Amino acid sequence: MTTESTVVIGLYNPKNPTNVGAVMRAAGCYEANQVRYNGTRYNRAMKFQTDTKKARQHIELVEMEDLTAGLADDVAIVCVELAVGATALPNFIHPQKAIYLFGPEDGSLPQDVVDKANHVVYVPTVGCMNLAATVNVLLYDRLAKTPRDIDDHQQVVASRDNKNRLKVKTA
Repeated sequence: MTTESTVVIGLYNPKNPTNVGAVMRAAGCYEANQVRYNGTRYNRAMKFQTDTKKARQHIELVEMEDLTAGLADDVAIVCVELAVGATALPNFIHPQKAIYLFGPEDGSLPQDVVDKANHVVYVPTVGCMNLAATVNVLLYDRLAKTPRDIDDHQQVVASRDNKNRLKVKTA
């Protein structure tokens, strides 16, 4: 029996509408269920400049004070943060159901948020990445570690831009 996967992205006080738009695009590409955000900065500049796939039509973008409110008991809280004691993402096993919490572009998650997490992970880069890049890397890591059969032909045809007609030469 397979359990339905849950992937929620939580953005703590994001400031940059370009990053939120890019997070929405990533959420669409990697089939996240929902994106949540809190804080006041994003609402002042709400404009989806980079959500070119119109992910908001398929993925709910919800403003809420407590990003973990209303989650089922079996949804793990995973903070993604450069924090002492965090687990490197390559060594992390993703829970079937999770909310991934990301700090703002110009700061970190509050300590009380990190304290209630089931897991804290970080991407082992030199320096820090921007918010949207970090969300993309995390969601790709989750996808790469999820066993599933992929029909390469169908996946490429369904996902590529309508102007892309590239083929790999076979010997």
